[in-house]
Amino acid sequence: MPRKIRVLETIRQGQIGGGETHVLDLVQALDKTRFEPVVLSFTPGPMIDRLMAMGVKTHVIHTERPFNITTWQRVKRLLRDEQIDIVHAHGTRAHSNMFWAARQLGLPIIYTVHGWSFHLDQAPLARKANQLAEKLLMAQAGATICVSESNRRDGLKFSKMSRAVVIKNGINLQRFNPSLHTYNVRAELDIAADVVLVGYIARMTAQKDPFTMLRAVAALPAGLNVKFLVVGNGDLKADAQQLARQLGIEAKVIFTDFRQDIPDVLQALDIFCLPSLWEGMPIGILEAMAMGKPVIASNIEATKEIIEHGLNGLLVPIKDPAKLAAAIQQLAASQELRRSLGARAYQTIQAGFTAEAMTRQVEQLYLQQVPSSTLVPQNQNLRPVFNLTVEYN
Repeated sequence: MPRKIRVLETIRQGQIGGGETHVLDLVQALDKTRFEPVVLSFTPGPMIDRLMAMGVKTHVIHTERPFNITTWQRVKRLLRDEQIDIVHAHGTRAHSNMFWAARQLGLPIIYTVHGWSFHLDQAPLARKANQLAEKLLMAQAGATICVSESNRRDGLKFSKMSRAVVIKNGINLQRFNPSLHTYNVRAELDIAADVVLVGYIARMTAQKDPFTMLRAVAALPAGLNVKFLVVGNGDLKADAQQLARQLGIEAKVIFTDFRQDIPDVLQALDIFCLPSLWEGMPIGILEAMAMGKPVIASNIEATKEIIEHGLNGLLVPIKDPAKLAAAIQQLAASQELRRSLGARAYQTIQAGFTAEAMTRQVEQLYLQQVPSSTLVPQNQNLRPVFNLTVEYN
């Protein structure tokens, strides 16, 4: 009798970020009558704690380096001990520390690109080296998932992407449901009800560009009744706090560490802002839109797949504090504009960016990759969302 398909979901770290949130939602939404998820992270953290609380079997093999060959034998033992049928690697570091062991055991691999390891701000040689590494990693996988069309287009600049498919990120609408969250974050942080609260929730790195956000705050008119809540940790947090002091905006900006109650934080906001320099498919923006919040974001390609300027959000050029400040001022001045953009943002997520729809697509990809003898009969109560095909050379 065929048993459930055991899927190893593996990701580089246990801290909560976009890719980690994706893994949490995917694991929770998998059809447990057919699939049994096991999770491997290469660092501990809150994601691991939440998975364990969900009853999901988890493992941590600690390394913060890609292509760390000292971990490969341990990964191989884990795959064998857990009787894994298919490996789903999320991100470059996880895949680079996983593919050797999976290939040694003849296991199918799926690689999800949550954002390429090469960026425009890298030196040309480093960028080229990272492209070659990505090409190598894709060659090890039976299929590569891009989380946005722009992700796939960037891949086509250095690869044929012949085994690639686009499956866009989706949001857990049970968790990010504006009608379910009543905890008063404003009261906790002593923010008056009449203050327009703008939120920036992200890992503070160069990619998320917190400095442009802070310079936009400094460019706003002095009398505007606006405060800013900056939630997250990261390499640039200390520098961002120092910049806030230098700009004289400390009274307007509240810095907090990363929090587990992101839906409650989003509920407290009037505006969500993320001036990223690049993205795969920005889950933070999707979460804010699912909570019915108006979003101001950079007009980068991935974000333009979600937001239509003036319809369900506002888009501004990257690294342009003046334009960002103007957008913040425009939304702060009009409650009606905030309401209409937020309502359309909510409709956008409901129509095309749910975790359930995303997971059904991923499941069909799993079924294409595992041997037919492994499959269990399909749950007759579940109907496939669509027929997913992957082209091979």
